[in-house]
Amino acid sequence: MEDEAAPIRALAAEPRQAAVLLDADGVLAPIVDRPEDARVPKDVLAELVRLVPRYGLVACISGRPRGQLETLVPVAGVELVGEHGLELSDEAAAWAQGIAEFGRSFDWPAEQKALSVSFHFRRADDEAAARAYLTRVADAAVRQGLVPRWGRKVLEVRPPVAADKGTAVRALLARSGLRRALYAGDDSTDLDAFVGLCEAGLELGVRVAVDSSEAPAGLLEAADVVVAGPEGMLALLRSL
Repeated sequence: MEDEAAPIRALAAEPRQAAVLLDADGVLAPIVDRPEDARVPKDVLAELVRLVPRYGLVACISGRPRGQLETLVPVAGVELVGEHGLELSDEAAAWAQGIAEFGRSFDWPAEQKALSVSFHFRRADDEAAARAYLTRVADAAVRQGLVPRWGRKVLEVRPPVAADKGTAVRALLARSGLRRALYAGDDSTDLDAFVGLCEAGLELGVRVAVDSSEAPAGLLEAADVVVAGPEGMLALLRSL
């Protein structure tokens, strides 16, 4: 039987040569009904504080804008990349006004970000009706040249630029010069990060899926290591 912990041990054996790259919601912080209520537990923050001087790079790559990440992950030395890597794209800024106007054009509470907009439906009384309405929103996005993407109880609409968690992973690793890395995520957008890890030309890349009742099957199938929820992720961080 394959030893799933072997790549984790290999990464931890030479920490200064390695990067620890993490999603936030569903990985560090438990998923909650309202994104603004999310909190990273103190014991998880304590592990990040421990890992920053130990590893060559510790970073958080999230769909949240950087300003929210600074509040959610208030750990000095953790590099923060928001909006699924759009914040690293020079092209994305040109779409900001159009994205904002699109978000305001529907009768649905939208989470307006600088470079994207999210339509959450975790609190919807009728999920089927919510999905049907937001499917029309997604179709409208395509007609306007924007890119819709479904996540965990959310529809995100992004500009049509070549930026995602995968490009963010490659940019961070290229900048740091590190040849070993772990990425942990829980949603469909984290598949992009897995691809970025594979395309970075590393000597060791470890793809970690954080499992839940909402985890996409493709993420679990693509992972080298699967952990059970943020609690399992905390145990993994403690092993690094």
